[in-house]
Amino acid sequence: MSNPVVARVAADPRAPLRLGVLAPGGYGKTTLLGALSRVLAEVDVSIVDDAHLLPERDLLDLRDRVERGAARVVVAYRPWPRSRALAGLAESLSRAGSVVVLEPWSRDEVRSALAARGLADFVHQQTGGVPRFVRRLAGVTSPEVPGDVLASFRADLDWLDADVQKFLLAAEAGAALRLDLLTSLLGKDSDAVGEVIEAARATGLLAPDGTLLPVARAAVGAVARADRRVAVRQRLAQLVLESGGPVLDLVAPLVDAGVGGPGAVAAFRAAAEEALPTDPALAARLLAACAPSPGLAVRRAAASAMAGDLDTALRLADRVISSGDPELRGPAAEVAAIALAHRGQLARGTELHRWSPTATSTAFGVIGQVGTGRLPSAPLPPAPPTMLDGAASLMAQGVVESVVDSPDTALSTLVGAVGLLEPAGRGVLLPDSPAALAALVALHGGEPGVAESVLDRALRTSLGGALMVVRHRLLRGWVAMVRGDLGAAREVLAGLRRAGRALEPRDWLFAVALEVGVARRDSDLGAVKRTWEQACEAVLRHPVDLFAFLPLGEFAVAAARLRDRHRLAPHLASAALLCKQLGDPPLWAVALHWSGLHAAITAEETAAAEEHAANLAACAPHSRYAATVSAAAESWLDVLAGEVDPDRVEAAAKGLHGAGQWWDAARLAGQAAIRTSDRQAMVRLLDCARSLQGRPPTARPATPTEPTGRLSDREREVAELVVTGLTYKQVGDRLFISAKTVEHHMARMRQRLGCTSRPDLLDHLRRLVGS
Repeated sequence: MSNPVVARVAADPRAPLRLGVLAPGGYGKTTLLGALSRVLAEVDVSIVDDAHLLPERDLLDLRDRVERGAARVVVAYRPWPRSRALAGLAESLSRAGSVVVLEPWSRDEVRSALAARGLADFVHQQTGGVPRFVRRLAGVTSPEVPGDVLASFRADLDWLDADVQKFLLAAEAGAALRLDLLTSLLGKDSDAVGEVIEAARATGLLAPDGTLLPVARAAVGAVARADRRVAVRQRLAQLVLESGGPVLDLVAPLVDAGVGGPGAVAAFRAAAEEALPTDPALAARLLAACAPSPGLAVRRAAASAMAGDLDTALRLADRVISSGDPELRGPAAEVAAIALAHRGQLARGTELHRWSPTATSTAFGVIGQVGTGRLPSAPLPPAPPTMLDGAASLMAQGVVESVVDSPDTALSTLVGAVGLLEPAGRGVLLPDSPAALAALVALHGGEPGVAESVLDRALRTSLGGALMVVRHRLLRGWVAMVRGDLGAAREVLAGLRRAGRALEPRDWLFAVALEVGVARRDSDLGAVKRTWEQACEAVLRHPVDLFAFLPLGEFAVAAARLRDRHRLAPHLASAALLCKQLGDPPLWAVALHWSGLHAAITAEETAAAEEHAANLAACAPHSRYAATVSAAAESWLDVLAGEVDPDRVEAAAKGLHGAGQWWDAARLAGQAAIRTSDRQAMVRLLDCARSLQGRPPTARPATPTEPTGRLSDREREVAELVVTGLTYKQVGDRLFISAKTVEHHMARMRQRLGCTSRPDLLDHLRRLVGS
């Protein structure tokens, strides 16, 4: 690219010329001198590069020649080292001629130097526009710095003074602007440190703010001797630790370097505490790099659990518990208890919580007691004034209230716990999150909107960290499923499959139940059958507890559909016994009886259905949702008996819809429609079912027949589903009509369209619904 200095000299090569060129290394001084030498090839001129390296005698001679004006002189030099002789020469050049200060290239200049101009922003950000480094990246084809480019910096670094190299290593560690650390690291006073920094600036490796250019930082980390890099970082960490500052950024790169000694252990421990709230996996690795001790084992177990590595957490905690150390046994037991809760072993975890004297563990123990069918015999002690202790106390209080008080009271308490714990975000280890418990209470109480809100907040704030995110997503999918948004529920399951991570038993139980529930609501009996063995295994791996009633109920209906109820019977009996031990609290009992009702209906067991409906009627006075579900249960029994009261059915269905049970509401109205012989009632209830699904009512023609070659709205709906491969039974379940009615629609369409075979009919229908 053209240079205005070269152009000016080329315009009159024989004019007097006394020119200084000042810039750090890599800014293009040598390139400029080469261009000037070609322009001045026919005239007598002295061109001197790297004048800052010349001895004093040569610099004085150059200054004399400049001041006498007897020759053309071009001198290039760096801003450092700046001896008195060089300063004098620069002053003479400025007075007798001019001094050009070279600047980095602009973004446009960088773009013009690249083969892949679309990477100009990346290259400019990496190099700061320093021409030498831009040229090294000129051939890149992706936004990453190749290894050979990083290796090319070795020549820039090897010849540097030892103090400058040490400074660059400190800068690579992030300490370029910490004069207090640099004075101790380099063993110099502030003035001497300033000279080292100026020498580093003169290399061209530093950005204007004094930090390393990104490409230079990567290069220093890649090509510097490992022992020197480790020694600098270790010394910096020691200095920062002594001043009480953060050390994580300094220490993290050393976690796998085999660094040891008391100083390293102290730094690793401090860094682990910093990493724990945001990156518990890194915290666990930092603690693993320390010399093993029981105290560190407890912290490492907690970090491992927060990162989702429950195997390591349980192994470490069990080792400490077995050691018999009375001071560490309690904290280790608390970690193990929390890990076991995620493994579905709530009863065993509750026993372990008794070994820990903390208020948090006491509160978590109460949650476990209630979850396994035992109310606490004494009130909770006052909680210490910390976020975790306060939230844990509210969680326990809310769970107890869900059994002995109103659902609204329990939900309010649990939502309060969510708000109290939100600032802690991912930096807490929990057996269950207040958001998950609030969502469960909300779902059991017919408040899916509240469940959706608290779960969305929990996901935004990463409440409970990596250990809780899957649970929050699964419960969010559950909300979508009961509302009939099967696409959103499927996306939750697809996201878990994409993550490819094995689920802990509690999460796996909900994931399999969600998959079964979506398939059942989609009338996909094949998918229910394919998932059923997993469902049976998930139930075996997760003992029944209060917080697993939702998936258990979903499995109960599926078992009835598959005629395999005997495999689930012991678990349903355990759930009923647990509920009875707690006094049959309406909030939790309603879900069991509602799913039991549907299982009995599916299995055509009228007596069992009537028993569940009676139990729901007993719960009805205790909450609005229980009353709504009870009314729907009575309506279901009437429908099954062939007594369809459209007003009553529509009121019950709309009540369910208002309580968030959108799919169940539409199904009640649809099944009532196909069981009534009253044509007007059937049409009304079908329209009700469609509206509860969020679909417009059916448009009806003025005449009973349709023009040849055209489909009625109902026939089009049937055709759209049949051509996707659904069976007549599946189509009927979707549209709340019988399989026989679907067959009748298909026969009419075949006759009207003049098709001679089923493949011919399907081909016609594909063209019609496609248009």
